[in-house]
Amino acid sequence: MKATQQLHEMGQSLWLDNITRGLLSGGTLRRYIQEFSVTGLTSNPTIFDHAIKNSHDYDDGIRQKLKEGKSGEALFFELAIEDLTCAADLFRPIHEATNRVDGWVSLEVSPKLAYDTTSTIAAAQQLHARAARPNLFIKIPGTREGLAAIEESIFAGVPINVTLIFSRQQYVAAAEAYIRGIERRVAAGLNPHVASVASLFVSRWDVAAAAKVPASLENQLGIAVAKHTYKAYRDLLASDRWLRLLNAGARAQRMLWASTGTKDPKASDILYVKSLAAPYSVNTMPENTLHAFADHGDIGATIPPDGGDAEQVLERFTQAGVDRYALAADLQREGAASFVKSWDDLLACIADKSAQLKS
Repeated sequence: MKATQQLHEMGQSLWLDNITRGLLSGGTLRRYIQEFSVTGLTSNPTIFDHAIKNSHDYDDGIRQKLKEGKSGEALFFELAIEDLTCAADLFRPIHEATNRVDGWVSLEVSPKLAYDTTSTIAAAQQLHARAARPNLFIKIPGTREGLAAIEESIFAGVPINVTLIFSRQQYVAAAEAYIRGIERRVAAGLNPHVASVASLFVSRWDVAAAAKVPASLENQLGIAVAKHTYKAYRDLLASDRWLRLLNAGARAQRMLWASTGTKDPKASDILYVKSLAAPYSVNTMPENTLHAFADHGDIGATIPPDGGDAEQVLERFTQAGVDRYALAADLQREGAASFVKSWDDLLACIADKSAQLKS
């Protein structure tokens, strides 16, 4: 049995953090579903930028949309929705077999809306309606302004993937926004089964801390933060507040580990997969990490409900001079800025492609 299947049977969903038109048309994604137990997929502007820039798979689609008078952001969202609805249809049997727990794909609102609550709410509803797929998440960042948009979107019945979460505190704030949206639906007599995941970014912690800590602490901070957050997740799932909502027919928001590709060439290429095995959670991983885990992965102990040694490890970083609260805020702010840059790069790529194809 492949390690990917073992992880799946242990209770964690494996999602692919990638999408290209070639993955869809060539049958590769279908093979990942069958051979590697992949049950979902995430996307972001950087992924689409690389997909469009590094292939000719989108040229015909761009030509057609140019003839229709489309350009820029509008043209991109049409391409992205075409890809993601195709992927959603591939995952639809999984979505139905798991009673809507799994089989999800994700589409991000424009990163330029990260601090604009009203526009984010409108964009989330519009994109979800355009895609017209029950298993498509809309990604909203867990910024202060994003939290209000998450609550309103959940209340409106839009499934949300909360992105750009870096700490236990940011996770709890996002989870509470989700809960408020569900509580409002219950109070309004609406179906409370609106799905969500909360995506904690892991490896960026270790990149940020690498130059600040001794070698004995390298590549440990991201995992410790994840375990610390997992304890809050498990505590929340066991709370009376959650149990009341479950009794009303709600479905708990799942924890998702993001940014799980290893950045340090000296570290194991499956570090953030092996270390973050946990039931009722998701690990979305880059394609090379998926292949590596399928090839030589193994599953150790799952994360204990109390977070294991997370508190002790985090204390060592505090003693080494790392202010993880300030760093979490910096990482979220820098993450939002990097997504805007990726968005600008993506739109520049589409403009360049459009000019080439017109000529």
